[in-house]
Amino acid sequence: MTDRHHLLVHGATFAAVGDRGDISGVRGGGLPDGLFVRDARHLSRWQLTVDGAVPEVLTPVADGDGARCVLVPRGGRQEPPAHTVFREQAVGDGSFVELLRVTSNRPVPTTVRLAITADADFTDQFELRSDHRTYAKTGAVRSREVLDDGLEFGYRRGDWRSRTTITADPAPDGVEETGTGARRLVWSLALEPHGTAELVLRVIARPHGDKRALRVPRSPAALNERLLALEGEFLEGVAFPTGWPELAAACARGLTDLASLQVPATGPDGEELRVPAAGAPWFLTLLGRDALLTSLFTLPYRPRPAADTLVALAATQATGTAVDSVAQPGKIVHEVRHGELAYFGQVPYGRYYGSVDATPLFLVLLGAYVEQTGDTALARRLEPHARAAVGWMLDHGGLTSRGYLVYRADRGGLANQNWKDSPGAICSADGTRPHGPVTAAGAQGYAYDALRRTAWLARTVWDDETYSALLEQTAADLRDRFQRDFWMAERSFPALALDGEGRQVDALASDAGHLLWSGLLDKEYGEAVGRRLLEPDFFSGWGVRTLAAGQPAYHPLSYHRGSVWPHDNALLALGLARYGLHDEARTVAHALVDAATATGHRLPEVLAGYSRGTHAEPVPYPHACIRESRSAAAPLALLTAVGGA
Repeated sequence: MTDRHHLLVHGATFAAVGDRGDISGVRGGGLPDGLFVRDARHLSRWQLTVDGAVPEVLTPVADGDGARCVLVPRGGRQEPPAHTVFREQAVGDGSFVELLRVTSNRPVPTTVRLAITADADFTDQFELRSDHRTYAKTGAVRSREVLDDGLEFGYRRGDWRSRTTITADPAPDGVEETGTGARRLVWSLALEPHGTAELVLRVIARPHGDKRALRVPRSPAALNERLLALEGEFLEGVAFPTGWPELAAACARGLTDLASLQVPATGPDGEELRVPAAGAPWFLTLLGRDALLTSLFTLPYRPRPAADTLVALAATQATGTAVDSVAQPGKIVHEVRHGELAYFGQVPYGRYYGSVDATPLFLVLLGAYVEQTGDTALARRLEPHARAAVGWMLDHGGLTSRGYLVYRADRGGLANQNWKDSPGAICSADGTRPHGPVTAAGAQGYAYDALRRTAWLARTVWDDETYSALLEQTAADLRDRFQRDFWMAERSFPALALDGEGRQVDALASDAGHLLWSGLLDKEYGEAVGRRLLEPDFFSGWGVRTLAAGQPAYHPLSYHRGSVWPHDNALLALGLARYGLHDEARTVAHALVDAATATGHRLPEVLAGYSRGTHAEPVPYPHACIRESRSAAAPLALLTAVGGA
């Protein structure tokens, strides 16, 4: 098994396989391999042997929607391979299909023994993360049952039930024990001279509570046709820029990735919805902030994700207070999980509300959606939810009592609850972390925009002029306070945050670009900030760094202290355009498009902060999500910001 992994994604299902299509189940390192559905690993081993040996890779799996490789028996130049194995795999909704085609290279009849060693450990994704935490699973029982045409693995713990069913055509000649809990399905295939035999395996994952009657196609090609049809729907009708083919290619690549990242959700009335997952492999689920920003980026071109996201988040909006999940009335959810550990409360993320900015972004998207589409019916339906979200900002969020949206570190969850949510992301220029409640700059911009957009809805849709005037005044007061308390006159730049004592956290950070996007800064301040963000310590040539180089806290391979995030830069480009800094917006857009072009037109979650002047290719960040919805949507935001220029 090589260290390379290839990701196949379809909705809430993904498979990570190696160069020869195998799954080893080895823990540790970065991305674990396996078949995952709704936060659990439903295949932890899937290893092919031919005549008792692991075949050599002639053509490895290439990145794409399906996995194809060519394998041959081990041998040498004087002993050409007796046969060739063509392996093809694809994932569907809760399913995995493999086609094995064995072709004889001999002029006489021959027999080949194929075997697939399979196992399903049902490990929760949180157990596979690099922090190496362990979780007690008292009473957990695994089972294996041989079927006429395959094998079924089962798992139960209390009232939690999961299973994985493997069927084959033709049926295996036998199912062998391995002594490890895994089982080996074996076939003896008779091949005519230069003849071919085919074997199809279908895997159906049944997470806890899933009672759907899944119809799984017989071939990987049929599964890929389903995904291609979905991708076609996302691409249909979008006018790509003809004068900038690289941007057009990045937009198209982003939309096709977004098609595969749609996961199921439920509305307040039980209606079935599809919303953008945050990203694969670790966050193939609904994250409030990520889904909202993705939907905002795609709104001018694909408004349906925005509508579904708003309704899904309304359905999960907190109605009471819960300390473990950081829930408070009116707050919009940060993360929704469906796995075993969340079910038993061993991690707080079943419905986790540790975000200071998802709630204002919910209001921003609602206002932007109605303005873009004219769909006032949705604004009326979600009026109670919008008012509750405003109520949270004013009350629990801190706008009334502290003048700002404020968060406190959550010992059981996230230390930082803005978009830069890694433990040391909010810091002074020297790397010192703030003490006490944190007032993050970017979240204040979102709050300002949310208040203004909701005031517009109150005036034009809800016919409540008094409420509208209240929100307008609250927004104006917030703007005045912010420029007084955050502006660092000696640096002509806003602070990254305020600490618990109201002192400025003085790191120079890209969050200032979010203030341009939300319109919080006066024109003079905004123009100064926009130009500052394009100076060499910030601008790497591939985008604007999260933290300006030259500060002690800067590190080009830090998650939030010097890396380059495409979605962060997309917001920044929209903000530059808002303040009339169109040349600067084009500079950012061209940098990101060049980065996408260098990586197959797909923008990763995050890039390293190394300068383009010394690194002619963008340097990847080592632990980035391979597919991430905000990055996939970022080229569309660039198109909005600069057009096809």
